[in-house]
Amino acid sequence: MDSVKIDVNPGETYKVRDLISKADVDAFGIITSGLLFTADETVTVGDEDIEFVSKEEALSILRHSASHLMAQAVKNLFPDTKLGIGPAIENGFYYDMLVSEGLTEDKIPRIEEEMEKLSNQNLPVERQVMTKEDAKKLFLSLNEPFKVELIEEIEGEQVTIYKQGDFVDLCRGPHVNNTGLIKHFKLLSISGAYWRGDENREQLTRVYGTCFWSAEELEEFLRNLEEAERRDHRKLGKQLDLFSINEDIGPGLILWHPNGAVIRKEIEDYWRQAHIENGYQLVYTPHVARTKLWEISGHLSFYKENMFPSMELENQSYLVKPMNCPFHVQIYKTKTRSYKELPIRFAELGTVYRFERSGVLHGLLRVRGFTQDDAHIFCTREQVEEEVEKVLDMALGIYRLFGFEDLRIELSVRDPKNKDKYVGDDDVWELAESALSGALKARDLDFTVAEGEAKFYGPAIDIKVKDALGRYWQGPTIQVDFNLPRRFNMKYTGQDGLEHEPVMIHRALLGSLERFFALLIEQYSGWFPLWVAPEQVRILPITEDQMQYAQSVAEGLKEFRVKLDTDTGSKLGYRIRRGQTEKVPYMLVVGSKEVESGVVSVRHGVKGDLGQMSLDEFKSMIKEEIENKVHL
Repeated sequence: MDSVKIDVNPGETYKVRDLISKADVDAFGIITSGLLFTADETVTVGDEDIEFVSKEEALSILRHSASHLMAQAVKNLFPDTKLGIGPAIENGFYYDMLVSEGLTEDKIPRIEEEMEKLSNQNLPVERQVMTKEDAKKLFLSLNEPFKVELIEEIEGEQVTIYKQGDFVDLCRGPHVNNTGLIKHFKLLSISGAYWRGDENREQLTRVYGTCFWSAEELEEFLRNLEEAERRDHRKLGKQLDLFSINEDIGPGLILWHPNGAVIRKEIEDYWRQAHIENGYQLVYTPHVARTKLWEISGHLSFYKENMFPSMELENQSYLVKPMNCPFHVQIYKTKTRSYKELPIRFAELGTVYRFERSGVLHGLLRVRGFTQDDAHIFCTREQVEEEVEKVLDMALGIYRLFGFEDLRIELSVRDPKNKDKYVGDDDVWELAESALSGALKARDLDFTVAEGEAKFYGPAIDIKVKDALGRYWQGPTIQVDFNLPRRFNMKYTGQDGLEHEPVMIHRALLGSLERFFALLIEQYSGWFPLWVAPEQVRILPITEDQMQYAQSVAEGLKEFRVKLDTDTGSKLGYRIRRGQTEKVPYMLVVGSKEVESGVVSVRHGVKGDLGQMSLDEFKSMIKEEIENKVHL
């Protein structure tokens, strides 16, 4: 929150709630002398200014303090532990530690029990400023080599430490003023982490946890976490036979199984048709190119560490592509372009390869080979805003189709105080930033401006989408680029007969098909809409006597993706439960009564028993559901 000046007398004690009222702000608490005091507490004001904090800011401070409490508990239980770092993160905190005995999941209850003891002791937290030299001596005496290393890298002559009981840690703070405020916490998992992220350094133990101000908030988070585990795309991917990752092929490289491939095909078919209808031309480009191309584009100088190693062929060096952009540029350049042709829109489902370290690979969400729904628009300066508006319309339409309504939009612009970091003239930047914000305003979309977050080659719009569990994911991105047109000497002939440089707009709507697929699996909990479901209908004859009728039903539904369950030796209840586990949208049960009446008994995967209906009635119902792309 913004700081607010109020009149207080250093050394006097105040109710925090009164200070908040006096400042006339909506705050959760205050920070003074590097310590957080909530609205329900009293505080003796020091010489430092008072800073008012929101509940969100206070929650981050609480979680940081919880990481210190956890480290203190671990040190109490395992005194030889060496401390690394323990920050607050989006949904909690972690602490990296070198524990000689090693920490395993079964030790979590002991650590939590020790944390509760320390919390109940209401230990006051004290902030202390000291010279770097004194701090080094202190942590050398405590046998904390990682802290000494951090101190040596801190700029300036002073550092701050925080004490609670006999526990001391190097930290900028702020922290809660008393361990008693850290009540509602839960340790979640244990993993490995290299010190400073360097695989050549010590292997530490990372303990993750979370903390909230109330028991109700913690319980809700843990319920959501349990639901997230139930929806985990890796678990459902195996259960539904959608994809796999094979170590013999390599980490981060995805095998799409037939079920997953059906879903991908339906999404790709929809994507292609939508792009053709919106004036895009489909292109295909190679997976590799000579190294020279990446030198011209600049990728080799600023993106090399994320690229696969080069390969040699006929005395030429080649690289697998991390991006599709240079290929689309080269297609543009195959002939002279006129202003009458612009805008030109090239679209491709292009597979790219990027080197991600093995430690960050995660199912379909972080991979090494993935397919981007990539497109590049080449247009005049005057066309930028209109083109961005059209891209926004496509993006919003696609995400709403898949059930994502809640969006966060960010406009990344350059830092006006550091213009040297960016390529392009002021007038071009001003035009592009104005066009992007104008497009958002024209669609009446709320957005925040992120100053200094633009890429060096141009401003961008980033859209994050909220899923069923309240998590936000990176979705569509729209970037204006002044760099590649200049690097590749791109031109078009203007109305004045002179050569001009086009503006290039990069845009991806789904991002990568792999990540989008993971998002869909978790959004739907595996219950895919009928139009993309790999198996749309399963027919269940109760006994072998109904098999011939069941086959005729299957023949009548051959325009859909239908499976005839021939396992009549198993009980019907078991076969229905199996269909539920495999997330089949519709199951048609046929017994002797259905044969006599010429009908089917319909079971919906989510809604349950829908009763009997004729085959024509059922076909009409699911046709409409598929055409309207209805969610289950």
